[in-house]
Amino acid sequence: MVCVGAIAGAHGVRGDVRLKSFCAEPQAIAAYQPLEDETGRKWRFRLKGPVKGGFLARFEGIGDRETAEALKGTRLYAPREVLPPLDEDEFYHADLIGLEVVDTGGNPVGRIKAVFDHGAGDILEITLANGPKTALLPFTRAFVPTVDLAAGRIVIDPPEDWP
Repeated sequence: MVCVGAIAGAHGVRGDVRLKSFCAEPQAIAAYQPLEDETGRKWRFRLKGPVKGGFLARFEGIGDRETAEALKGTRLYAPREVLPPLDEDEFYHADLIGLEVVDTGGNPVGRIKAVFDHGAGDILEITLANGPKTALLPFTRAFVPTVDLAAGRIVIDPPEDWP
């Protein structure tokens, strides 16, 4: 399952929600229905239009503000197989999390804990092999020359003073 969006909160009094899409084409989130939350509940919805930071949406079974507001923060997932195929150098964040990280000499560095996208490019959070600490590394070709999903690892070439 791949996280494709999240409910950002209620909108109005009739149960509409603000829906944030994590898709490259934001409106494509509607094509992946039904979406599933962390509890396994399946959700169907209709996009009603754009709002700041996402879409206004009407979810089936949600008819009042209180119920809609209770869903704030709910992450929504789609099965990997319904998502579009990616180009050669593109990756879903869910595919990267958990991969082993080695340096260019093959020495173990750690594992990818999370991938962040704050608008200027993806950042990898790596749990270091030599302890419970984590370190951040930009997910660029310069710092990550090799991503081998089949082998379950990435090769990094970090800057001299990292971490």
